[in-house]
Amino acid sequence: MVDERFLAHRYKATRLATMVGVVLVFAFFTYALVRTREIRWDLFIVLCGMAAAKVIAMAYYRRMN
Repeated sequence: MVDERFLAHRYKATRLATMVGVVLVFAFFTYALVRTREIRWDLFIVLCGMAAAKVIAMAYYRRMN
């Protein structure tokens, strides 16, 4: 038997960790852009991938609920 509170806390923790990750990647991307005046494509691709995954997940869950 799984406690619903455990699932809710796990969901909130995962959501918070994802947002912290996005903010950190954006901060590193911006720092590299300002400091060296060049775009770090690896950070940009990771940032876009995380944003796309979030939007796709939101659309999927909205459609299924």
